[in-house]
Amino acid sequence: MIKARRRFGQNFLTEKATILRIIESLAISSQDSVIEIGPGKGALTEKLVESRCNLSLIEIDRDLVGSLKKKYQGISIVNEDVLKVDFSALFGGEPKRIIGNLPYNISTPLLFKLSSINESIIDMHVMLQKEVAERIVSGSSRKEYGRLSVSMQLLWEVTNLFDVAPTAFSPQPKVNSSFICLKPKKKINFDRELMNQLLTSAFSARRKTLKNALRNYFNESELRSIEINPGARPENLIPDDFVRCVNFLKEKI
Repeated sequence: MIKARRRFGQNFLTEKATILRIIESLAISSQDSVIEIGPGKGALTEKLVESRCNLSLIEIDRDLVGSLKKKYQGISIVNEDVLKVDFSALFGGEPKRIIGNLPYNISTPLLFKLSSINESIIDMHVMLQKEVAERIVSGSSRKEYGRLSVSMQLLWEVTNLFDVAPTAFSPQPKVNSSFICLKPKKKINFDRELMNQLLTSAFSARRKTLKNALRNYFNESELRSIEINPGARPENLIPDDFVRCVNFLKEKI
């Protein structure tokens, strides 16, 4: 019997009602190309196979990969750490749908990794720690609002579909979970690398005023020229405010 491994952050989804609710929200068809991240013991995989979609799996656990290969012969399985996977090669130039019960210990870096190629993704349906989902969907001037909120909202249309209790998993996590949908925004009118640098600087000093937090980028008059209050804090700016900042810097450089 395969047991969950703590080092892989494994919590296997077992509750049938939650599994069916997830599958219903996905509305997978036989025409879809799907990548499932962290299939585990195959609770969702079984339903995806039944849909006859073009399915690929990414699983780090060798024991689980062996079990999945026996059960689902002919399905492509990548046995690798998902943070090290070359998604561009895996996609092969074809847009994909991504589904996953993401390991909570790597969910944030994985979301940033996938966001860097969001133009190649049709949509993502992922299970996250509820706290992370709340940060993603948070509005400005809230304690949950930060770099992750702005980064995700600039690149994705985010919908929090439903919450999932610890009892839906084995072993049970110590936190609640949320199942969310992310659909890529097609028009990206800012420099992504520069945006990442600016957000990192801003929210590393989130309690400081912008004139201090961003002093390496702007002086007070420059902030005012783009309708940014130098006395505001980073958490007070909406995503579009950061876009104005980055576009100003791009012209300034």
